Amino acid sequence: MYAVIATGGKQYRVEEGDTLSVERLGVSEGDVVTLAPVLVVDGDTVLATADELSAVTVTGKVVGAVKGPKITGFTYKNKSNNHRRWGHRQSYDSVEITKIAKG
Repeated sequence: MYAVIATGGKQYRVEEGDTLSVERLGVSEGDVVTLAPVLVVDGDTVLATADELSAVTVTGKVVGAVKGPKITGFTYKNKSNNHRRWGHRQSYDSVEITKIAKG
């Protein structure tokens, strides 16, 4: 059985026991979160409509905070002495999927 969940403007395919990095959820480490399912597949059974998914719960435990890769950039304009170097490193929450229940 697997589910497709939506969080942080993205969708992820998850199974029980999976660990994934999602956008920051605003909860502390060790908290249990409920994630919104978009699709649930159990063998030949596919649940995709809103009334079918109302009984489905996908729960996960926040394992900790992680950081993504460093992204660097450089802007430059010719003949004007205008240049700028910038960098960014995104923060994520690591979530372990504990349970997918069809209700």
